[in-house]
Amino acid sequence: MAEGLEVRLRQARPIPLAVELECAPGELHALVGPSGSGKTTILRSVAGLYRPHQGRIRCGGSEWLDTDRGLDVAPQQRRVGLLFQHYALFPHLSAVGNVCAALGHLPPAERAGRARELLARVNLGGIGARRPAQLSGGEQQRVALARALAREPQALLLDEPFSAVDHVTRRKLRLELVELTRALSIPIVLVTHDLEEAGMLAQRMSILHNGATLQAGEPGAVMQRPASALVARLIDTRNIFEAVVGEPEGAERQGRIVWHDRALEVADCAGFAPGERVTWCIPPAQVLLHRRDRPSRGARENPVQGRVLEVLTVGGIATVLIAVDGLPDTRLHMDLPPHVLARSRLRIGDAVSMSLLAEAIHLMPWERLAPRRQREAGAEERAG
Repeated sequence: MAEGLEVRLRQARPIPLAVELECAPGELHALVGPSGSGKTTILRSVAGLYRPHQGRIRCGGSEWLDTDRGLDVAPQQRRVGLLFQHYALFPHLSAVGNVCAALGHLPPAERAGRARELLARVNLGGIGARRPAQLSGGEQQRVALARALAREPQALLLDEPFSAVDHVTRRKLRLELVELTRALSIPIVLVTHDLEEAGMLAQRMSILHNGATLQAGEPGAVMQRPASALVARLIDTRNIFEAVVGEPEGAERQGRIVWHDRALEVADCAGFAPGERVTWCIPPAQVLLHRRDRPSRGARENPVQGRVLEVLTVGGIATVLIAVDGLPDTRLHMDLPPHVLARSRLRIGDAVSMSLLAEAIHLMPWERLAPRRQREAGAEERAG
């Protein structure tokens, strides 16, 4: 990745860091993790605003940091576009003036024209004379983005760029960022708490915790196959359970796990031995609801019965909470499209039958899980 962004950071304190990050030109890499996980510190390190004890940063074929060689390129010499969470616009300058402030590398006579070009690029043509107080939150964000692009950066760093705008504006700005990402052939690193946002915008995603990279990869792969129970919790995986690996069965040596008193088929037990304790998860969208009027072939695959405890519809997807029969402290989440919910006519208290698709069951190294009530209390505390 000679022309992309490569980051290797290590330090024990004051802010622990054990970070590895790669981002190719034209790629958006999302950094996801709870507050205090080191996301903003990584951006500041890349921009040269923070120097880690040990590390190496390369971008576009240039070395910006190599602590082993004593190399630390000054922030103003790193061609980085940095978009802050609250934009940091100069209140006394117009939109054009704010962008011109980042165009010091151009002759003075060329700056205003170039600033207007950049504002038009982010769909702000015609408002160059307005000051930040006269602009909406979304317009201020676009001015800040135009200013970040003014330095013709080798890398673009975005720190929670959509957190200060309303939901409708956020959706528009996300779509604009997708278009901009396609047009720019530079690495883009996005810090976000929003998993939906990361999945929508990013080609790669890193899960961070206490300054360490726990897992990196394509967002869908990370969400479907977390590397550990800790990663699963950080990405808000709702169906996480404990089990024991069973002996393979049949001529095809079908993998199995034993979950409480029942055996479940799994497609992949690689790396786990019979008798080994494991943690496992399944995406709520891969819990298959059986039709009452027409049982499917999938009804024979890991069938589970239960009773509906709750039905919630958010963002067009219905989440159904199921109490599993015979397992009084076990809750199973199932996500259904609206047409499936309407067809099934599910109500609280209804008995239902489901399948846990073997291909969707993902095994992870064992980790003792807190009782359900403790997990739910912890989730409420993190959400608050």
